[in-house]
Parts: sequence; C-alpha cells; structure tokens
Amino acid sequence: MSYPPHAGSAAPPDQPTAAGPPIVPGQTRADVPHTPPHAPAAPPQRRSAFAEGMDRVRRSATTEPGRLRIIGAVLAALVVLFGAVTAWQVTDRAEAADDVLTRSQPLSRDAAEIYRSLADANTTAASGFLAGGAEPRSVRQRYEKDIDQASKLLVQASANSQGSAATREKISKLNRLLPQYTAAIETARANNRQGLPLGGAYLRYANDLMERDDGLLAAAQDLYQAETAQLNRDYARAKSWPWAALALGVLALAALVWAQRRHYRRTNRVFNQGLVTASALTAAVLLWLAAGHTFARSGLEDSDKHGAQSLQVLNEARINALQAHGNEGLKMVSRGAVVRDDQDAYELDYSTSMKELAGTDDRGRAGSMMDQALALADDDAGRKPVQEAVEGVRAWQGRHEGVLKADNDGDYETAVRLVIGTGGEKSTGQCFDKVDSALAKAIDHEQSEFKSAASGGRDALGGLWIGAAVLAVLGAAGALLGVGRRLSEYR
Repeated sequence: MSYPPHAGSAAPPDQPTAAGPPIVPGQTRADVPHTPPHAPAAPPQRRSAFAEGMDRVRRSATTEPGRLRIIGAVLAALVVLFGAVTAWQVTDRAEAADDVLTRSQPLSRDAAEIYRSLADANTTAASGFLAGGAEPRSVRQRYEKDIDQASKLLVQASANSQGSAATREKISKLNRLLPQYTAAIETARANNRQGLPLGGAYLRYANDLMERDDGLLAAAQDLYQAETAQLNRDYARAKSWPWAALALGVLALAALVWAQRRHYRRTNRVFNQGLVTASALTAAVLLWLAAGHTFARSGLEDSDKHGAQSLQVLNEARINALQAHGNEGLKMVSRGAVVRDDQDAYELDYSTSMKELAGTDDRGRAGSMMDQALALADDDAGRKPVQEAVEGVRAWQGRHEGVLKADNDGDYETAVRLVIGTGGEKSTGQCFDKVDSALAKAIDHEQSEFKSAASGGRDALGGLWIGAAVLAVLGAAGALLGVGRRLSEYR
C-alpha cells in the first residue's frame, strides 16, 4: 500500500530541483521553452593610475584650494622653465662670442698671414733674383723669415682648427707644396749665382707653384675663406636674439600678474608678498636678459664692422700690394717671355692688382680697397696709416711709369734699378715697403679695436646665465610661498 509523500519531504531524485514554467494542461514539459540561468556579472574594469589622477585633478579643480594648487604649480613651472631656457640660450651665445674672440677670428687672421707670408716670400725671391749673383743678405733673411712664419702658422692652424675635412685638406696641400716651392727657389738661386739662364726657368716654375689655380696661394686663399666663413657663423650665432627665453619671460610675468589680479578680486587684498617677489624677480631676469644681450650685440657688431671687416679689407689690400710688387719683379725676370692676350702677362697682373688695391677715377682720386678701409676706420688712429698707404700707392704708380719707359726704351738695367732700388734711385720697391708698413700699422690698430669691442660684447653676457638660474629658482619659491599662504586660510 503506497502513501503520498509528505509536503516537507525531498523531491524524488529524478525530479528537477528547480521549478520551471508551469505546464499548461495538454502541454508536455518538452514543449516548455528552456530559460538558461543568468551569467554572473563581470567585475568592474580597473582604471589606470593616470585616469584616476586626472579624475582627482578635475574634482579638485572644482574647489578653490584645488585651483590654488594648480595655479601655484603652473606659476612655479613657468618661472623655472624661463630661467632654464634663459641660462641655455645665454650660455650658447656667450660661447659663440668667446669663439669669435679666441678661436675663429685668430684663425682667420692666421690664415690671412699665411697667405701674406707666402706672397711676400715669392716677391722677395724675385727681387733677390734680379739683384744678380750677389743676392743681398737682407733679401735672403726676409725670404727665410716669410717661409718660417708660414710654416709655423700652418702648424698652429693644423693643431687649432676645428674645421671641416676640406679645411684639413687645404692645410695638408700647403704642407705638401711648400717644400716643392722652396726646393725650386734654391735651384733657381744656384743657377743664378753661376750665371746660367736656367735659373729664370726655375724661378718661373716656383712662381707657378705659388700662383697657379691649384697652387700655394690658391690653397691659402681657400683656407682663409673657410676660416672667415666660420667667423661669420660664430658672429651670427652670438648676435641672434634669444626669442624663446624672451617669450617665456613675458609669458611667466603675465601669468604672475594674472594670478595677483585674481587674488585681489577674490580677497580684496592688494598685494601677495610671495607673488610680488616672484614677479619682481622674473621682471629683473627679463630686463637683465634684454639689456645684456643688447649690449653684447652692440659690442659684437662694432667689433665686426670696425674690426673684423676692416681687418679683412686691410689684409686683402696688403696681399694685392704684394702681388703687384711680385709681378713687377717677375716681369723683369721673364723679359717679356710670358705673354697673354698679346701683352706681358705679369704687367697685366700688376695692373689688375693695382686697380683692385687703389683704382682711380677721372680726377685721380684713390678708391677700391683703400676707400673701403677708410670708410671702415672709425678714428684718426685708424685712418692715418691708411692715408699713408694711399699716398704710397700714388707714388708707386708714378714710379712704375718710369719702369715701363726704361724697359720699352731697352734700358733693362735702369728698369731693374727702378724696381729694386740698387742704384740709389727712388724705386717702386721703396713705395711698396711704405705701403706694406702703413697697412701693417693699420692692421695692428684694427686688431686692437676688434679685441676691445669683442671682449666688451662677450663680457656683457658674463654671469647672466648663473644669475638667471638663481633668480628663477627664487622666483618659483616665491610663487609657491605666496600661493601656500593663501591655501593656509582654508585649513
């Protein structure tokens, strides 16, 4: 006999434990749709620390203490960044100004002196050759001094120059060709002392080594131009305005003024000592930067115009005078053997050099390089030797006419004496010595002017980068203290 189960008893094992939807009469359980159990909810995705930090910043920005903290951090960052950029840009310009004074201009000067020494040695060799077998001792000593000077300066240029591979190549070429030149000169002298005509051929060969397109003077000219280009780059870097630092300084000062105005509008207090101090220090650095760079730029521009540019013109004038005198001597040595365009080649070169040195107009007034040198000289001490050189060139041109007349008349001995001055005559060589001496005096004066002006320009930037860094740190501290004092009112 079976009994129905009690209501509280467990369901039979073959019965489902979870109650499904009710079964409608006439419907089997297979016809009832099956509802799957709900999947467990996914855990919330973990946010990054940056996102959470930004949320905190946004929440704090809605409160006055939070806004003050942000303002203080921004002000301090702007002032420190201003100081850092100022120190960086001032240091860069101070280094460029120091390079102008101690490296690039001296190297440019030495390159010009190498050219001058080589050209003078060539001119002196030609003059000694004209004197015949008994070469004057003074001529020999001058030639040797020029060669020694050129060799010494080449060693210095090789050791100190930080130029490109092309610059080093020019120095190497000069070192390679110079022994060949001196050997040719010695051979010419040996043949000349024996009265052999072959000496003139060797002298012309030596002159060709010196003056041809790939010769000694061309390499020296390339070296001079390379060092002068580096000097111009250093000038441009030293004189360029520190726009980034100036812009940051104006921005930092404007932000500080805005913060003080905001402080006044919210508290009706006129001054916040920390912000006022930060503003004063920022303004001091900004004015120091503007004034210091203005004075530095002025000094460097003065050293460039009345120093470096004047030296460049004077060096080129001195070189042209050397070339002109050398061509006079070679004309006598060759005796018309070298012809170009149906004219004596050396006479043509002499005329070209003299025209560039001190060309004259219809009224006979000196011009060209001499005019440029006079225009660039800014005082009587600089103009006086240039005027002496102009007078020497005029006398030289007059005496050269006498050389041409004697040579055209077939009086070769007189023409030679009028060039080298062995017979007591007033020679073109004496005029050349006067011009060269006057130009050397002008170069010494302009070199002194350059050093004085360039040193003043460099010194105007001295200490600025240290002062800017220190004052910027103090200014940032003042801004933080000023904002911190305001924050303390909320505690």
